[in-house]
Parts: sequence; C-alpha cells; structure tokens
Amino acid sequence: MAFLDFDSNVFMAPMAGITDAPLRTILASCGAGNLISEMAAVNAIQRKNPKSWQIANVKDEPYPVVVQLVGNSPELFADAAKLVTDLGAHSIDINMGCPVKKIVNNNAGSALMRDLPLAAQIIETTVKATPLKVSVKFRKGWDNEHSNAVEFAKMCEQSGASYITVHGRTRAQGYSGTADWNIIGEVKAAVSIPVIGNGDIDSPQCAEQRLKQYAVDGVMIGRAMLGSPWLLNRTHHYLQTGHILPEPSVSEVRQMLLKHIRLLVDYYGERGGMAISRKHVGWYVKSLYEAKRFREQYTKLNTLTDATDLINDFFSRIEQ
Repeated sequence: MAFLDFDSNVFMAPMAGITDAPLRTILASCGAGNLISEMAAVNAIQRKNPKSWQIANVKDEPYPVVVQLVGNSPELFADAAKLVTDLGAHSIDINMGCPVKKIVNNNAGSALMRDLPLAAQIIETTVKATPLKVSVKFRKGWDNEHSNAVEFAKMCEQSGASYITVHGRTRAQGYSGTADWNIIGEVKAAVSIPVIGNGDIDSPQCAEQRLKQYAVDGVMIGRAMLGSPWLLNRTHHYLQTGHILPEPSVSEVRQMLLKHIRLLVDYYGERGGMAISRKHVGWYVKSLYEAKRFREQYTKLNTLTDATDLINDFFSRIEQ
C-alpha cells in the first residue's frame, strides 16, 4: 500500500556521506522505492556552499527525491525550503533525529527533541514557506529516561507535518542496540498522519511483519541496503505481491558494483569518486570469499581502470 503521492511505502534512509545522487541512481535502476537526499544544512544552503548545494540540487534526477534539511533556525529553514523547492525537491524532510555530536552541539538534529517550542516553530515556518509536503524524521527520544516520541509526534502533526518517520532508537543509543518498535506503534496510534517506521529492517519479510504488527504506513531501510541496492525493490515487490524476488547472482553484484563506481567517478571526479567508492566496495563484497584481502588491495587503488581490472579479476575467480 502506497500513501500520499508516493509510488511505494518503502523508503531509503538518508545517511550522510552515503545516500548521494550516484546511490540514488543505482537504487532507481533496481526498481521501486522512495529516494531521499543526504541531509543538507540550511545555513550552508543559504550561503550556497558548493557541497550542500550539490546535495540539495536534485533538478536533474529523473525520479522524485525527498530533500532532507537540518538546522536550528526557523528563518533559515524557510529560506532553504524555498530554494530546494526551486531545486527540484519532491518534498522536504526535516531532520530532528541525527545523533552526531557536531549536529547536536549546534542544537539541531535530535537536540530538537529537547526543545519542542523551537521544533514546532521550525516545522510551521517551513510548511508556510513551500507548497511541497513537509515531513519530520525523529527518534524515540534523547535517552530512555526522556522517551518523548509520542508527544513529539503530536506536536509535528499539529505543526503541519504531512507525515513523520520514527527511528526506534534514542539519541544516546546512536546506531547501537536494538530499535524499539513498540514506541513506533505507540506513535502510530497517537496521530492521524502517516507514520513510517525505521530501525533494523533487513529483509522483505521483516518489513511485512513490522507493517502488520505495528500498523505503520511505511517502512524505511537504512544500513541493510548498503551493498544490497536491490533490497528496496525486493521489499516493495514482496509487500505488493507476496512473492520473493531472487537474490542477485554474483555476476549481477559485479555489474552493479562496477556501475556504482563509474557513477561515483562521474559525479565526484576520479580522485574523489575512488575515495568514496572504498566503503561501498566493502559493503558489496562483505559476504564473498576472500573479501578482506580484496578490500585491502582495493584501498590502494586510485584510478577507475585499476579498480575495474581488480574487480573483474576478483569476481572471475569467484564465478569459476
């Protein structure tokens, strides 16, 4: 079941330094699933910082992209919302869940879960500044002693958010431990706007179980899709049809990896693209024979030609 004007109720999770335009191109080539940008800082967008501007500018992408904004100033959020509207965003997501210290120390991300009046002002101002839908992504709470996701969700709804995404971990947990889906279910029961659940979904069957058990409207998949870009579409397909698509073959993994590296090099230049490709390569090959030795060799490479040769040699040995 899709909702609002999305074609799917399966979403990629925004991850800084990972969910960039090359990865979105890869995910889109695999099939269905809703795509989101990395977070872009509202103050950096306003001063047209090249890196943040590149993140926010999705005009040339031939599929809908939700652009995620982070910051602490209602006025800058309003300005940024107008800019990203012009830069091709499908809709806007406000990051009120990032646990990273430099974001939190700037009173942004999950720090806003401790300042509901400011969070409400940011949402209201952003909603007024753009004709696009505005959503909010947040966490269970600051820590287990301050688990205020239900109260926060009600505030988001009252402030004009079209839908919300809840990550079932606290800020104190970061990305460790287990996501609390009970709190996500409590949020769903407390509001009338759509709720997307996020945390520890690693298979189509897991997504189905979460949707049924907690009555959420959609699911968001993060770390499990790294090196497995097929997962969004496999999950969408299973939720729509009940049929599990086969896992990709080793040959398909090779072709997708090569395509991903080429896209990174085209987007960032050879030096930048090759540096970024190292983490993606590690995710693609993590379950393959002699992956550790291959990763060690790959980290020493600096050209697309050398990368292509090494990958083809590595996969040829596996496929024999």
